[in-house]
Amino acid sequence: MNIINFILIFIVPLIATSLIIWRFYLEPKITMFDDDKRVNNFRNMDRVFPSKIIYRSTKPYNFQENLYDLNTSYQFQGETRTMKDFLQRTGNTGFLIVKNDVIVYEKYSQGYTKNDKKTSWSVAKSFISALIGIAINDGYIHSIDDSITKYMPELKASGYNNVPIKHILQMSSGINFSEAYEDDNSDINKLLYKLFLYMRPMEKVILNYPAKEPSGNYFEYISLNTQILGLLLRRVTGQDIVSYLEKKLWQPMGAESDAYWLTDNYGTEVTFCGMNCTLRDYAKFALVYLHNGYFNGQQIIPKSWVKESTIPDTPHLQPGATDQLYFKWGYQYHWWIPEGSNGDYCATGAWGQYI
Repeated sequence: MNIINFILIFIVPLIATSLIIWRFYLEPKITMFDDDKRVNNFRNMDRVFPSKIIYRSTKPYNFQENLYDLNTSYQFQGETRTMKDFLQRTGNTGFLIVKNDVIVYEKYSQGYTKNDKKTSWSVAKSFISALIGIAINDGYIHSIDDSITKYMPELKASGYNNVPIKHILQMSSGINFSEAYEDDNSDINKLLYKLFLYMRPMEKVILNYPAKEPSGNYFEYISLNTQILGLLLRRVTGQDIVSYLEKKLWQPMGAESDAYWLTDNYGTEVTFCGMNCTLRDYAKFALVYLHNGYFNGQQIIPKSWVKESTIPDTPHLQPGATDQLYFKWGYQYHWWIPEGSNGDYCATGAWGQYI
């Protein structure tokens, strides 16, 4: 075989394969947060990562509309500012207000439309909280006071050994895990590298983190906790996350559009950030909670779970007790409670997503 034939048979296909892998697999992930790509990526995450579809309801709930102009102003640092200026200044892509179950304001920017499926980042964590409550009601989980290792004995060799499910929901697991997004060497970034650059399966990369301190005493927000809860749901229900969510939440609440959840390369949902849906369907999820779990003519989430999930019940979770993630909000079961709130609570994501 002469050198030209060798190049044609082996080298050229190798180069072509490498270019394809770079163009369609690696480049979208590495450049996902680039300023000129981020907005488009956040509405097309299924082009960046593997995903599973959550199918729309067979009986969709259609919002009534009574739209009006948003002329609201507010005071900030001695200045009067308008809501419209705020949305423009913050690079907002979608903003929706529902009052008395009626859409009164709906605005999309930067090329987004009401049909686009917007990524949630950590808003997804609140969906997992809802599914935990539903799974308890369905009898799959006896109590959140149970140890996680009662259901997942493979965690006994890790820092999660004998940690109650409740402490994991409260981000008080005591696990040694760094959530520093800006640090390339943090545990959260290393986890993502393992999943999507080295293509390792989720179950193999999250089971051996050690404890830093006893659980239940200190709040530390770490996405690993939500991933463990996602694996718990898969284990006890015998279903993947999208199937259980579709059956127990998406169908009964009347979701009007398909959604999708991001996965690793082997089909396991990335439960700490992977939900993607339209703004209107995020709003339906919000209304389920606003109405104490009852929406679209049925009790979807137990009323007791909604209340228990959104009222901090220990001193270290009260608003003002922690200064993590740049603000001193309180926390309970994957829901945030603002300072000075009177029953208010919200779901938040790293790039300005809020319910």
